Amino acid sequence: MNTGMPNNPLSILFANDALIAVDKPAGMIVHGDGTRTLTLTDALREAILAGTIGRCDETDPNELQALQRLDRDTTGIVLFSRRKSTQPLYDRLIAEHGFEKRYLAVARGRARWTERTIDAPIGRDRHDARRMRVSRTGKPARTSIRVLDARHIDDAWLTLLDVRIETGRKHQIRVHLAHEGMPLLGDALYGKPNARGLMLHARELAFTDPITGEPLRIISPAPDRMRKLFPRHVK
Repeated sequence: MNTGMPNNPLSILFANDALIAVDKPAGMIVHGDGTRTLTLTDALREAILAGTIGRCDETDPNELQALQRLDRDTTGIVLFSRRKSTQPLYDRLIAEHGFEKRYLAVARGRARWTERTIDAPIGRDRHDARRMRVSRTGKPARTSIRVLDARHIDDAWLTLLDVRIETGRKHQIRVHLAHEGMPLLGDALYGKPNARGLMLHARELAFTDPITGEPLRIISPAPDRMRKLFPRHVK
């Protein structure tokens, strides 16, 4: 099931009695980092208190808890638990890898393959605390990738990818693609900065709701910056 509620301030993609899915914009963190920067969690709590997002108004803002994280400049779906009483069921689903997560990504370069799976462990970079890296001593990480399109733009090849992650390591997609020699467009940490911003979008989340038994499929529309680069394949 795909439920959308357009034209809300935070672009609420889905809501039921236990969950809220929010379309995170670029440049916003999900949780506080000690800098008092407005977070997605803060913004959702404020919108609920203001009564501006319809079906979510009965939620106690103090019980909201994000069930996943996205990097500051990654856009797309972030799922929130609405109630502490049911949150453990979703935490268990996450621990058991019960969510199917798909991303849209634009990478620099042109792939020599149509589909591939990168199975390479990821650990911290000992030389830069901000970075992760492929490491034999790291934690298992598996990323499946499919090429959707490739275009020669501004004297360089760019490739549009459909990405599915089977594990959830920090910076996993960014690290795996950079390791393959195809860093994400706009990735200042693992590639080069770009005025278009980081080209990574959490597009789809599918799972079976452990409370209702209902299969759910939540989709976030691709951002304009991706549609402009690949208008044939990005809707």
